[in-house]
Amino acid sequence: MSCCAPGAEQGLPAGPSADEIRLSSRSVGDGLMQTWLSAPDIHCGLCISTIERALGRLQGIDEARVNLSTRRVSVRWRDGETLPPIAQTLAGIGYPAHIVDFSGEEKDPALAELILALAVSGFAAGNIMLLSVSVWSGAEAATRDLFHWISALIAIPALAFAGRIFFRSAWNALRHGRMNMDVPISLGVLMAFGLSLYETATHGHYAYFDAAVTLLFFLLIGRTLDHVMREKARDAVKGLARLASRGAMVLQEDGTRRYLPVEDIRAGMTILLSMGERVPVDGEVISGCSEIDTSIATGESAPRAVKAGDKLVAGMLNLNGALEIRANAAAQDSFLAEMVRLMEAAEGGRARYRRIADRASAMYSPVVHLAALMTFAGWMQVSGDVHSSLTTAIAVLIITCPCALGLAVPIVQVMAARRLYENGIMLKDGAALERLGEADCVLFDKTGTLTLGKPRLVNGTEINDDSMAIAAELAAASRHPFSAAIVAAAGPAHRSFRFDAPAQEIPGLGLEARIGNDVYRLGRASFALPQALGAEMAEAGTVLTKNGRTLAVFRFEDRLRAGAVETVRALRQAGLTTRIISGDSEAAVKAVALACGIDAFTAGMLPGDKSGLVAGLQNGGHRVLMVGDGLNDAPAMAGAHVSMAPASAADIGRRAADFVFLHESLSALPVALDVARKSGQLIRQNFIIAIAYNFIAVPVAVLGYVTPLVAAIAMSLSSIIVVANSMRLVEYRSGRKTTPEDADISFQSSRMEPAT
Repeated sequence: MSCCAPGAEQGLPAGPSADEIRLSSRSVGDGLMQTWLSAPDIHCGLCISTIERALGRLQGIDEARVNLSTRRVSVRWRDGETLPPIAQTLAGIGYPAHIVDFSGEEKDPALAELILALAVSGFAAGNIMLLSVSVWSGAEAATRDLFHWISALIAIPALAFAGRIFFRSAWNALRHGRMNMDVPISLGVLMAFGLSLYETATHGHYAYFDAAVTLLFFLLIGRTLDHVMREKARDAVKGLARLASRGAMVLQEDGTRRYLPVEDIRAGMTILLSMGERVPVDGEVISGCSEIDTSIATGESAPRAVKAGDKLVAGMLNLNGALEIRANAAAQDSFLAEMVRLMEAAEGGRARYRRIADRASAMYSPVVHLAALMTFAGWMQVSGDVHSSLTTAIAVLIITCPCALGLAVPIVQVMAARRLYENGIMLKDGAALERLGEADCVLFDKTGTLTLGKPRLVNGTEINDDSMAIAAELAAASRHPFSAAIVAAAGPAHRSFRFDAPAQEIPGLGLEARIGNDVYRLGRASFALPQALGAEMAEAGTVLTKNGRTLAVFRFEDRLRAGAVETVRALRQAGLTTRIISGDSEAAVKAVALACGIDAFTAGMLPGDKSGLVAGLQNGGHRVLMVGDGLNDAPAMAGAHVSMAPASAADIGRRAADFVFLHESLSALPVALDVARKSGQLIRQNFIIAIAYNFIAVPVAVLGYVTPLVAAIAMSLSSIIVVANSMRLVEYRSGRKTTPEDADISFQSSRMEPAT
């Protein structure tokens, strides 16, 4: 059974214009833009390689990836004066495309067409089968010919209507000079019908109109079940899309109100959000107070009270009270749209197993046609019977379709992405799932990863008001948890101090600002107090200095993240070694390591030290899983075999991570590891099923023991078995809630790590 969807109708336009593509694209940094297009004619591994090669040759294209499950193309291109002809190129090679709407659920006309075609072919097959009973019962001469002609009249419209799903896709491939899985299927059906028509016209005893139409019926059963199971596996993505608002009431500059579709809302607009409405785009509360269901972003079921200044993300539900919100991003750049994109990317990763399956599928077309031709030639040599030889060759054409092999990897990736999402884990790339299953060593950052990253200043009463005001003004320029704690402890007093220019943040060290010739620094002792040495530097912690003279020392208290102890225990039971690498003081890191049961730790590390340690471990043969959340962790995360970050991490940390977990609990790690390992097992099982099927079925068909009808049933069953096996991926429950033991564990920290 092929995995393709109905192809595009003839005469479709070349696709969206350059302006439409620009407006729908989003910046991904470094001068790159990303565009998502839907191409319904994508159906096999050969389509993937054809599209990626064609787009990859265009000037300005950085990367092109195809998602077989969703039939979507992700293109990253360099933002310049001339947009690469993406849509025109796709149309030129036979894949007309349109822009994907991530803000809402797209319609699925393919399923309706499949069901209608299935009904027509089933009705025709049943009636032809009744006529065939009379022939089988001994009808001769004119009576037999009459029943054959009536069968032909029923079969012709049935094949034309129900078979167009296969014929259209096959013709689209052939007229663009390529092959796909529907070509041999179409050839098999048409040859069976043509042979039957010839037998009828020449008053032959045998006609296979019943077999041809029933063959089509069983092919459509397999394809429809495949489509339904794929859509069921993708319920998580569709559920996310259903959370998106279709529009919102916007307050115009002249004070009037206007309802705008969500795609027309831009950053800076003021949105009026009523009770019971979902937040349409990411934004900030301007006025009003209410309770918000934040489970989409945090996984927490308890409502959160919000007021002016609080941040909201798209998809959150306003439970009570009216709010005015300032939009911070367009719908395509919102948190909800980003989660949908992550799910899509997770299903289309180019993992090692996926590449193997793609190469095997790409080789199948010449192999299967050669096998059918050799079968026909061989039987002609043995029997000299054209009818029998042709029937056997048709069976070989149908039964050798490697659809099960093509489904072996993508359907598992779809199921894995769904299981991870159900547990609050977002996967960026299907290839990362494979790498996670190979990990043997876990490196944890401390602040914001093993701990909540929400420290509280514990010695604020010991610091005078002037020093607190200076420190708060410096800290206001950073998103580091210690900076936030200083600003919170200072209150309104921090607005009473001004520098000549905004404070500058030095990753891994701290913050610096000037007033005239005076230099103020807040951060590590090695940065703020260059003259400090040895134990003096280690004990100094987070320091505020003026021209190298200490003004204040800040000490903080943090809490262990929920599930941290159980997570470390589960990882060690799974055979992984654990270690903390942190920029905090040795005393603070040691306390967390002892509480979590982690034997090895390294304190006082700069970003370069962390990435160097990761590189050293990997050069030594280890496959490192790096779990971090901050700017200082990004180089190590990028260099690790696989990486994970909490949703509360800095933007650069989330971008560097392969996995992002939304819940506060750290239990996402063992869940993700278990899903990754089970996914690998299922993929290997699927390969065995697909290979065993071809190993048994092909010789049996070549030897003439299989009719075209039986071949269609066998081919459909092999694909259904692979899909059903993939759907055995174990369901998991959400991570556990915070226990009293977790909540009571606090740790004193003194050193400011790099900003998160």
